[in-house]
Amino acid sequence: MKITDIRIRKIDKEGKMRAVVSITIDEEFVVHDIKVIEGEKGLFIAMPSRKATDGEYKDIAHPIKSSTREMIQDLILEKYKSEIENAPAEPAADPEA
Repeated sequence: MKITDIRIRKIDKEGKMRAVVSITIDEEFVVHDIKVIEGEKGLFIAMPSRKATDGEYKDIAHPIKSSTREMIQDLILEKYKSEIENAPAEPAADPEA
């Protein structure tokens, strides 16, 4: 299995979610709505989920092996950090405004 595309949509709102990601696997299968979240120990990903009738969130799609999850997380976070570093600088606020 190879991740052939990663698309990052950054979130500008306050809160812990930093981005929503879509990945393409082997140029044949897409997984949308993977979230990049800022936790107490740093960034991590949360797989797509939905709220169950008991109020808990259940993953809709997720890797079976922890090594696969780690590989996906590493690739997503590497791309996310690269996009943050290469983002154009925001213009400074006008002090006379």
